[in-house]
Amino acid sequence: MLDLRDLRLGLMPGVTAETGASLAQAAGVCLESQGHAQGVNLRVRGDRRGNHEMRWPLVTPQAQRSWANEDEATEEGAAGVAVLLAREEIGYVVVERANRGTGFDYWLGSQSEEVAPYEAKMEVSGIRNGDESDIRGRVREKMDQIARHAPSVAPNLPAYAVVTEFSRPVAEIREMMP
Repeated sequence: MLDLRDLRLGLMPGVTAETGASLAQAAGVCLESQGHAQGVNLRVRGDRRGNHEMRWPLVTPQAQRSWANEDEATEEGAAGVAVLLAREEIGYVVVERANRGTGFDYWLGSQSEEVAPYEAKMEVSGIRNGDESDIRGRVREKMDQIARHAPSVAPNLPAYAVVTEFSRPVAEIREMMP
């Protein structure tokens, strides 16, 4: 099970309880905007494969108004899904948010301690409602982005692109080894 409510616990060094709650809420708004109910199956494909029953915090009218900007909600919701998939499918936790211009969004590590070493990089993207060509195109775009920056930012670490499409829902994970 991929329980977005777990993000509210602040169990990863790079995701506070408050940030996690926000990401979880955004993901819930995105999923419900596409007609999904608690327990919907998220199909994971690409370099990792699996299925996860999904749960999220209650989506209230206030939450919907808070996330009325669909682009922001989709990007933040996709980040929430990706953070949990990093743990469940890739085997890493988020240890820190990356700076702009690095070509990726999060530093990943295998430890859940306060100071964990960087062991991988993760770039995240979301699509609220798209088709197969949208997903393939976004994955390609994110892999190209990672490749452009790889020589200058932690070139010896593996990188992952995680693209979540909410209408199906599906998440594609692609890995780029150094």
